[in-house]
Amino acid sequence: MRFSRYMPFVAAMAVVVVASNILVQFPMHGTVGGLALADILTWGAFTYPFSFLVTDLANRRYGPTVARRVVFVGFMAAVVCSILVPPFLFRHGLIEFQTAADRLARIACASGAAFLIAQLLDVTVFNRLRRKSWWRAPIFGTLVGSVFDTLVFFSIAFSGAFAFLGPSDSFALETAPLMGTLPVEAVRWLSWALGDLSVKLAIAVFALIPYRLIAARWLQPATA
Repeated sequence: MRFSRYMPFVAAMAVVVVASNILVQFPMHGTVGGLALADILTWGAFTYPFSFLVTDLANRRYGPTVARRVVFVGFMAAVVCSILVPPFLFRHGLIEFQTAADRLARIACASGAAFLIAQLLDVTVFNRLRRKSWWRAPIFGTLVGSVFDTLVFFSIAFSGAFAFLGPSDSFALETAPLMGTLPVEAVRWLSWALGDLSVKLAIAVFALIPYRLIAARWLQPATA
């Protein structure tokens, strides 16, 4: 198959990954009840889940082989952006903190591993369910991928168990009320992970709308 035929999926994945790596640097301000959103969410949490939509549409249209190619493009973009975006934003005064190079390397490992594992799981689950009801493949593929993405990224990036990959974030390892409000103490990165996963799951449901609208236009999915 000619590369130009699935280039739109590659371009869309690159846009989502780059945008998410930029927006993840900016906390979401505001409060919901007594919960300060800036303590658990960044704007990147709202764009990154659409990477699963891109993967699912590529899988629906061209099958798992092409979907995996799109995923590998996203994987490379995730690793590169994790290293280059924070220094760029700091240098131009868009963020107030500078991340050390060895810390950036650990974040890049976390980002790349999480993206690759989660997206490939999404492709596998989607492919197993592709002949079921139209909504089952995208929703279950995205849900499984989202859970593993959150688990892998936050564990590698912040857990003390992965300190051999680079220095830890001392603030992330401090204990605080879970989700900022619950009467249970936990390391901060666990609240970040739960907040991030909550948004991913909500967007997984919302993304069924554009998935249905786009996929319905393909009377007969193309084959790789």
